[in-house]
Amino acid sequence: MKELEIEHTRYLKISLPKGQSTFLWGARKTGKSFYLKRHFPDSVCYNLLETDQYFRLLKEPHLLRTEILALSKEVLSRPIIIDEIQKIPYLLDEVHWLIENSLAYFILCGSSARKLKKEGVNLLGGRAWRYEFFPLVYPEIKDFDLLKALNFGLIPSHYDAKQWNKSMKSYVNDYLKEEIKAEGLVRNLRSFAQFLDVAAFSNGETLNYANIARDCGVDAKTVKEYYQILVDTLLGYYIYPYRDKKKRQDLVASPKFYFFDVGLVGQLKKRTLQELKGKEAGAAFENYILMELWAYRGLSEKEFEIQFWRTNSGLEVDFVLGNAEVAIEVKISSSIALECIHGLISFQNTYAPKASLVVCTAPRARKLTLADGQTIDILPWQVFLEHLWQGKIL
Repeated sequence: MKELEIEHTRYLKISLPKGQSTFLWGARKTGKSFYLKRHFPDSVCYNLLETDQYFRLLKEPHLLRTEILALSKEVLSRPIIIDEIQKIPYLLDEVHWLIENSLAYFILCGSSARKLKKEGVNLLGGRAWRYEFFPLVYPEIKDFDLLKALNFGLIPSHYDAKQWNKSMKSYVNDYLKEEIKAEGLVRNLRSFAQFLDVAAFSNGETLNYANIARDCGVDAKTVKEYYQILVDTLLGYYIYPYRDKKKRQDLVASPKFYFFDVGLVGQLKKRTLQELKGKEAGAAFENYILMELWAYRGLSEKEFEIQFWRTNSGLEVDFVLGNAEVAIEVKISSSIALECIHGLISFQNTYAPKASLVVCTAPRARKLTLADGQTIDILPWQVFLEHLWQGKIL
């Protein structure tokens, strides 16, 4: 595990002025703790995954305050790290007091703000910045292998694991099920486990809560709550449909949901891709491109919408960035013809985005010229990702 993580230099750069506290959020096993140990080796760290620390501070939260007040000015010149802060929400009251009344400042690391919000605890009232950690992204991986990424996913301990299947099974069984139960996020673990399987097969599709509820044997309200648990624990995200209020549109209204890691979807669906072809590979490829878009937006600290566009007649564009500034269609194909991108062409004719792109497995970039003289850029996925992380897409 340690050798694996050392191989990948992470894109995130946490640069805190002295006295500035921050939250660092990210799904479990994305590498947050390792990153903090590497970049803040001399900081005092409270890891609430350690049972002795957890039970000691759970019983007497004020010990955090008294111990930090006893630290020297030199030690307090570096941020205090509290890992898995969501496990003891009321520690945030002590943190708040220390920020206001001492030299201490903090990096508060966690995999979910759900429990904090549910408890109604102090989230520091805007005093702390926010960073987010993601699975590995394209610039962090040498000799990137797309088929491997679509199968294994980009969680660091899975991407390079020799026995990735066992690692992923452990992640699903020990974390997605047992730990969510331990955190008290669901009452019926069996229904939630069944929901995970159904959600994996609905990954990247417009959501029909009634159909999913029927497949899971629960009501639609419970299904919505289960999805919200995945969002709050950073295990997935909604993508909402693009709508232009100035135009009358016959568009779908339901959002899509994508899991945060394409390998996790593969494990839940029990599928392994043998080649970069076919419907399953296409769905995984689309999920992966969204992972890169989502991570780029977070790590570059750029604020732009990521949406999709779909008409009730079936025309669709996979991703619409910003205010219809960039339209992206994802195809796991090396041969792109006009007849397979009708949705992108319709969107371009209707909204005139600054760029219309097809991200695909073609060997070289080229342009498709439409009858009215407009063009669509055909980009190999490697070129697209290089341009994305260089800030050339948006």
